[in-house]
Amino acid sequence: MLKKLAVIGFGSTMIGVGVNGFILPFHLINGGMFGISILFNYLWHFSIGLTFIFLNIPVYLLAYKSDINYFTYGLIGAFFSGFMIEILMPLKDVFHLPIISSVIIGGTIVGIGVGTMLRNQISPGGMDLLALLFAKWTKVNVGIIAYAIDTVIIMSSLLLLREPRLLYSLLIVSIVGLLATAITSVGHYEK
Repeated sequence: MLKKLAVIGFGSTMIGVGVNGFILPFHLINGGMFGISILFNYLWHFSIGLTFIFLNIPVYLLAYKSDINYFTYGLIGAFFSGFMIEILMPLKDVFHLPIISSVIIGGTIVGIGVGTMLRNQISPGGMDLLALLFAKWTKVNVGIIAYAIDTVIIMSSLLLLREPRLLYSLLIVSIVGLLATAITSVGHYEK
């Protein structure tokens, strides 16, 4: 239990730092419920953290019926990730790097956070929880499933916002997906 909580704290902090410090300053999007929450922020100025928490509710209700452990730790992970996104928001104005550097650093930091949580069967958000459940049912690597979902979210954002700069977001989700796949593939992740 303490190990899972430590993983949630570490992973959520990494996600908060990566999103706020490196992704949001350039108005980019990452994948999953975070990406959808950021999209809603860009479109309607909704709070990213609160939107993230509310969007996750239906997915966690599904998880409750499917796997109580995924539900419990995933709910804690999603809540804490949303909380860290909100409290680390001041990082948006701290780093002043070129966009490609921010994309690589932000994607790496978020990927380490997401991958570490997924390796321990903890979902940092609803889309990752769906990826965990699909991986359990299909035996496809959770990182590959999450990457496919994230790519759809980025492509949808490109269509809605019509902002060419969002193409950098594809690199972010590629880095996050690659790291999540690598982290969850090394050895056997905890069941």
